[in-house]
Amino acid sequence: MENNGKILLVDDDEQLVGLMRQNLELEGYEIICAYDGDEALEKAEQVQPDIILLDVTMPKKTGFEVCRILKERPQTRFTPIVLVTALGRREEKIKGIESGADDFLSKPVSQEELLARIKSLIKVKKMHEELEEIENILYTLINIIDAKDAYTRSHCERVTSLAVLLAQELKLSNEQISLIEKAAKLHDIGKIGIPESILNKPGALTVEEFNVIKQHSVFGEKICEPLRSLRPVLKIIRHHHEHFDGTGYPDGLSGEKIPLEARVIAIADGYDAMATNRPYRNALLQAEIVDILHEGSGSQWDPDITKAFLKMIGENIFE
Repeated sequence: MENNGKILLVDDDEQLVGLMRQNLELEGYEIICAYDGDEALEKAEQVQPDIILLDVTMPKKTGFEVCRILKERPQTRFTPIVLVTALGRREEKIKGIESGADDFLSKPVSQEELLARIKSLIKVKKMHEELEEIENILYTLINIIDAKDAYTRSHCERVTSLAVLLAQELKLSNEQISLIEKAAKLHDIGKIGIPESILNKPGALTVEEFNVIKQHSVFGEKICEPLRSLRPVLKIIRHHHEHFDGTGYPDGLSGEKIPLEARVIAIADGYDAMATNRPYRNALLQAEIVDILHEGSGSQWDPDITKAFLKMIGENIFE
């Protein structure tokens, strides 16, 4: 029989689990069972199911607790979770929504409704997976771009690490940190459209060559634009070279008109450029970088973010 997907079925009622398992296996699903919250967390990580049917009232951990934990884990945050409950009260549904549940079913569960919900949510999950595959292709392109230049090799990885650390220092939300991480990984993808003769030129760039370089943030936005999952990071990629005083590119934005996430990446990007060897100069000493950061605070970089970054340098967080 064709395998239509992998379902983790979680309920402390063994008789109900047995019945649901039998019915779902007849429909072509592979069923993995768990009988309490801790076992559910363990098996969700082990088997990576396509969907989780999760009872609310269970020993050790409630369905709400399990759902919240799974939605916080990177490997299971996009796995659809259906909370199955006999409670049906409005406050319980609100609690389920807050824990990150994708859908709800009330006991006794209608077989027709159950199958319809499963098919719909598995389809959504597969679409997410396809988008992730496309994103991974873009990340691979970034690695290829980095690898072509010994001077900037692993630049995007370093900028991502620095930007995430800075975002945490600034106590930004998990959502903002996630956007910063994704945008930082992709911030230089537009360089794929810049000739290597310009990217790797050992001397000073001409005005015309620098104007070509300045297009890479626009190219990056256009490359990522077709992907709906990347739409939240498009403006971050486009504006990571804007200056706080409005003298940057491509649009000359200033102050808080520049997305906060772009301002965070800008200083991480600038630091890495100064701290590594480039075709036109050797890496600067840390003391020189600190002086430049002080000088650029309020002009090139957001002064509050610069202050936080300098504090991190002083605490040797990057060592």
